[in-house]
Amino acid sequence: MITPLSRLRRIGDIEGISYLLLLGVAMPLKYLAGQPKAVTIVGGIHGFLFVAFGIALIDVWYKEKWSFGKVLVAFLSSLVPFGTFWLSARIRREEQTK
Repeated sequence: MITPLSRLRRIGDIEGISYLLLLGVAMPLKYLAGQPKAVTIVGGIHGFLFVAFGIALIDVWYKEKWSFGKVLVAFLSSLVPFGTFWLSARIRREEQTK
């Protein structure tokens, strides 16, 4: 069964991958190889996933009664490379304790 926590974790993992692709592949292609289309495509996908992460986070905040501080840390993790993977591990531990 997909719970709000598992949804946030999964979207976060995919969003984290898209962020790494944007920073590690698309941006170098744009600035080192003169291929701006890569940022357009990967950036659009990442933007969609970032919004989906935000919606999933609001859903968890409401349904799981997360504190504002916990939601803020989760949001900030999405702004840091590899942050959503750290968050995913924390969510997985929380899921196991339920």
